[in-house]
Amino acid sequence: ENFKPAQVLNSLKWPDNHLTTNRKLHFSIAKDDDDVHFEIDSLTGDLFLSKELDFETASHFLLQVVIQDYNSNPPQNNTVFLSIDVEDQNDHSPYFQDDFVVIGIEENVPVGTLVYTFNAKDGDGSFLNSKIQYSLEMSNMGENPFLIHPSNGTLTTAFPLDREITRSVILTVSAADQAINLTDRRLDSLAVKIVILDINDNSPSFTSLPLSYVMEDVEVGFLVHRVIAKDPDEGRNGQVTYRILSGNENKAFVLDEITGLLTTAQLLDREIQERYSLTVMALDDGSPALSATQVLTIVVLDVNDETPIFLKQIYETAVHENQDPGEFVVKVEAVDRDAGLNSLLRYEILPGTGYEKFKMNSDSGELVTTASLDRETQEVFSIKGNSCHDLGSPSRSSTAQLSLMVLDENDHNPLFVKTQYQISVREDLEKGSAILDLFASDEDGGLNGKVTYSLIDDTFGAFAIDSVTGSIVTTKALDRETKSQYTFRAVASDCSTHLPRSTTVMTVLIQDVNDNVPTFEQSYYKASVWEDQSPKTDIVQVFATDLDSGLNGETEYSILSGNENATFLIDSARGILATNTVLDHESTSSYRFVEMASSHCLVLLASDRGTPSLNSTATVLITVLDVNDNPPVFSSPEYHIHVKESIPVGSHITEVSANDCDAGTNAEITYAIISGNDRGHFHLDEKTGSVDLMKTLDYEDTMKFTLIIQAT
Repeated sequence: ENFKPAQVLNSLKWPDNHLTTNRKLHFSIAKDDDDVHFEIDSLTGDLFLSKELDFETASHFLLQVVIQDYNSNPPQNNTVFLSIDVEDQNDHSPYFQDDFVVIGIEENVPVGTLVYTFNAKDGDGSFLNSKIQYSLEMSNMGENPFLIHPSNGTLTTAFPLDREITRSVILTVSAADQAINLTDRRLDSLAVKIVILDINDNSPSFTSLPLSYVMEDVEVGFLVHRVIAKDPDEGRNGQVTYRILSGNENKAFVLDEITGLLTTAQLLDREIQERYSLTVMALDDGSPALSATQVLTIVVLDVNDETPIFLKQIYETAVHENQDPGEFVVKVEAVDRDAGLNSLLRYEILPGTGYEKFKMNSDSGELVTTASLDRETQEVFSIKGNSCHDLGSPSRSSTAQLSLMVLDENDHNPLFVKTQYQISVREDLEKGSAILDLFASDEDGGLNGKVTYSLIDDTFGAFAIDSVTGSIVTTKALDRETKSQYTFRAVASDCSTHLPRSTTVMTVLIQDVNDNVPTFEQSYYKASVWEDQSPKTDIVQVFATDLDSGLNGETEYSILSGNENATFLIDSARGILATNTVLDHESTSSYRFVEMASSHCLVLLASDRGTPSLNSTATVLITVLDVNDNPPVFSSPEYHIHVKESIPVGSHITEVSANDCDAGTNAEITYAIISGNDRGHFHLDEKTGSVDLMKTLDYEDTMKFTLIIQAT
């Protein structure tokens, strides 16, 4: 559009195939086109600009060019339509309707809130030349809390706003077109003032200290503290009033709601309450109202108006004996309700009995020993005076009493009265019987002096000791015949693990009781003796044993029964049985001594000498051996036999019989005919004494035979 008039825009040409030499053409613009911006050279066809163009007025032209060809006859007319587009030139600057804009926005709007929309205009017609891009600049170097959209010109918040930090912002908003050539671009700017409007978004903030001090003896109405709170908001939003929310239940203070002056409303006593924690609220007058609280600590300062008081009027404590000097005993403690030097106490021991063995730490009240204590020498210390005073001015003081018990240490071991004991007990003592009460003494006290007893050697299960009383008792029936003496050690111990124990040796002798019966080695004896022996001939020796001792074990022998004729006698000490008379086998073949006496029996008795005496019996069978002192004797001195002469040979005639009082072979008899059988008529059986006929008899020859028969 900035093309200058009279310059050739273009030239219309006839096509080459139509060109002829010296062709005459005439160019013209149709007259019905009233646009006077263009002219054409009628001969050459050159198109000229006759009037300046304005893209914003007309951006397109359509020209009807008539070409007359005079070489034809008649002349021919050709019409050409020529379309002309006007190219825009950036000849207009963007512009704002206002030179200065003031905008108000509340400080509590969120980020991204639309603040204002700028609308700049540009007279150019093409897109880029009239396309506006916005930009933003701040007048100072601070952070820009706003953001402008480069295309649509919307101004929004980029950061949270705070009026109390930034009350207003001066911005320069620029609008620039987007011509292709940077040098051709045009711009306009606008000054903008954005005022941040106050919102009650700030609570009051305390600037006064949260701590104050006041003496406890001040009068009512005394100014204690001034509460100050600031509110950066404006107007009523920043007007602050004060009140106490809590901590003043006893109405000790009054707070002026306008000035914030805190004064006492009653007398104070630090010993009752040494500090007050007042929750104070500062409230602004905004809508809604905002507030802040502060815990205001009022410390009541001490005046020395209290006397020290011991926690106990009598301190009772204990300390072990034998400890090195410096042993801690007790810590006495007094309280002084005052504070600071007024409550700082000093302790001391007042002179009294035994106080020299102790020392008091004046600062801590700790009592320690200055010497080693011995419970066996002195068990209790009573210190009448124990004093403390404060460091106030004037000083105040009080006293207490101390009672100290010396605790026992196990520094003595138990001791038996004797180092050995010997006792005798009967063997028939019942199980569980006490035979001796041991006693060991220990000078220590309490558990340290409590003695326990025990046995440390084998008693073969016969004895035990009561660990508390020291009584030794039997644990089973005793038997002297099994074990006649026990030797063992008894020990006395206390609870110490390092002190030596006390030991005594116990010897228990078991006294015999006649509890065993004399017992024969055999219950039945057999013995023999030849007849005709002289009196006092030993036959047999019997033995009986008695496990008892002394007289209880001494055995005496006697014949209890079966010895009516005193045929035998027995040595009472040795048990030798002997003849008392000459024995005759033929008179008495045997004597029986049996346990159960009968009319023909004797009893052999073994008795001890105990009281009462115990005894037992045995059976003895004594056989009297035969001596050949008796001849055979025929049952009849003569035998008269009558026989017929006709009896046959071999017939039995008679039988002779003789007896011998002796025994055994001495009593075996042999028969023989010693005369009267010379002719052999008879036969005599030497064993049986049977007489048989051996030859025929003849009365006429011999009418009588006299046979002499001998029994040997």
